[in-house]
Amino acid sequence: MKFDVAIIGSGLAGLSVALHLAENNKVAVISKRALLDGASNWAQGGIAAVLDSGDSHEQHINDTLIAGAGLCDESATRFIVENGRAAIEWLIEQGVPFTPDASAELGFHLTREGGHSQRRIIHAADATGHAVQVTLEQKVRAHPNITLLEDHYAIDLITSKKIGANDAAPHCLGLYAKNVKTGKVLTVAASHTVLATGGAGKVYLYTTNPDSATGDGIAMAWRAGCRVANMEFIQFHPTCLYHPYAKSFLITEAIRGEGGLLKLPDTEGADAGLRFMPAHDARAELAPRDVVARAIDFEMKKRGLDYVNLDITHKSPEFLKEHFPTIYARCLELGIDITKQPIPVVPAVHFTCGGIVTDLNGRTDLPGLYAVGETAYTGLHGANRLASNSLLECVVIGRAAAKYIAQQPAPKSTALPAWDESRVTDADEEVVISHNWDELRRFMWNYVGIVRTNKRLERAQHRLRLLKEEIDEYYAHFRISRDLLELRNLVQVASLIVESALSRHESRGLHFSQDYPETLAKALPTVLTPQRR
Repeated sequence: MKFDVAIIGSGLAGLSVALHLAENNKVAVISKRALLDGASNWAQGGIAAVLDSGDSHEQHINDTLIAGAGLCDESATRFIVENGRAAIEWLIEQGVPFTPDASAELGFHLTREGGHSQRRIIHAADATGHAVQVTLEQKVRAHPNITLLEDHYAIDLITSKKIGANDAAPHCLGLYAKNVKTGKVLTVAASHTVLATGGAGKVYLYTTNPDSATGDGIAMAWRAGCRVANMEFIQFHPTCLYHPYAKSFLITEAIRGEGGLLKLPDTEGADAGLRFMPAHDARAELAPRDVVARAIDFEMKKRGLDYVNLDITHKSPEFLKEHFPTIYARCLELGIDITKQPIPVVPAVHFTCGGIVTDLNGRTDLPGLYAVGETAYTGLHGANRLASNSLLECVVIGRAAAKYIAQQPAPKSTALPAWDESRVTDADEEVVISHNWDELRRFMWNYVGIVRTNKRLERAQHRLRLLKEEIDEYYAHFRISRDLLELRNLVQVASLIVESALSRHESRGLHFSQDYPETLAKALPTVLTPQRR
């Protein structure tokens, strides 16, 4: 199969690139599950952009820099913020049904979230990601120049070096992808390959991410010789619904933006119902996510709690049903009426702030390979992502990458070898994979969580070395499966997280170390460089 552009991933970043390029290019979108199974579809809060004359680019940039704790790349932040309105206008042109507000300048309701000094979050009620994804999915499915390869998972990138080409500079030639339903491995040749595979939340036991968030793009790019940066900065969303039957259900930041209060449970005797955030930060519930997550983690550990409460019962039922219909309905299904009862919440892994090093056109270190969205590191998020900047980055950088790709001359064609399974057999014991997967996620949660120590990180590093040896041996001798590939990628990403965390001798943003509680005077990103192969 041969394409001008192959896009691995079907979230907002990947679909944005596809739609911008499809008019004049033959495009493939490769999705390891259905198009709507990624993290973009789960995003509740909205998209941050300067859309009102009472707001300004400088205020949005400043809010981002403050949240990023000194590690945001200011030029990247400025580029993304200043292109925010154009990105939103493009989404409106596509037909995204943002929540209207006749009194607003642009005609759409703007909300406010933690860390923002203004109301600048455009949203579609409390299911923005779903509204955006459904709209773009319809466009992608209808486009004659876009080939959709759903239920195909990427095995690895094909580089000129890997196939033994004698090029002065290695470059990306495409990828191998396996059809889940037939088991056949496809060789996908592409002049340009775009990684839009999302984050790596499934490396941890508790996450708001979907099952597809296994760090595939980061691991594949690393194996291909690309640098990664700031992998120690894993954002824990402060408020994931705590309920035995609610898997990874996020309670949006906008609940706190609209006045929700964090309180201790009723079981706490004299402190029952106590609002605790003002004791941790002057911004209280509107503090950045890392501050709120650590405060909740502190209260839970100090008191032996399983959860804390998020209370917005002081708002009218009409307001809550209008602004948070998805949350209202889901909680009601589980026996929680948010108009009358507080919502039990716990922190959970939410966003990977680091990723594959790229420029503002999405270019990686490997010519022909690009990365956009959560899998990439542009420098926007620094040490802590500001709420609702992520979907903005997807559209702005997706558009910039597409524009750059469209301007490139077509490279010469190279014959690519088929996938070789001649020396492997069917796996004898799949239980090895499930056992290792479970072990990885548990020790990452326990040793590389919200609060870290060198001893915990070193324990994790030791376990990872053993796991990697087992998985590499398994990969070399048995036919691949999706579980094996995802586990292989997760172990690689976990190793990058731990290595990055060990190399940062300070506490900053999302990385808090009990061994190094102070913040250094000079902020520097953590950049890891692989051995080229």
